[in-house]
Amino acid sequence: VQLQASGGGLVQPGGSLRLSCAASGSIFSIGTMAWYRQRPGKQRELVAAIPSTGRTNYADSVKGRFTISRDNAKNTLYLQMNSLKPEDTAVYYCNAPNAWGQGTQVTVSS
Repeated sequence: VQLQASGGGLVQPGGSLRLSCAASGSIFSIGTMAWYRQRPGKQRELVAAIPSTGRTNYADSVKGRFTISRDNAKNTLYLQMNSLKPEDTAVYYCNAPNAWGQGTQVTVSS
């Protein structure tokens, strides 16, 4: 499967964005999908993960602010990001087993 991320942009602190990751094929049978991010000067880190069934998982830094979801009918993964902070500035990547999206830039700044 190929992944195409979108939805990034410039937003003020406290604002919201929703990232989307469209898959080229069915994600119904794909296990865990996830969002990662790479902040300037830092290594890529896990932001949130969602299995095909079961509980979602979040990095401590985004708990209560970000929500990961998947729509198997639309073959799309989402990341709703609320109460954004400057430290959320990063390139965000979607991930599935053996596949990465191209990354979408999120900049949080006044």
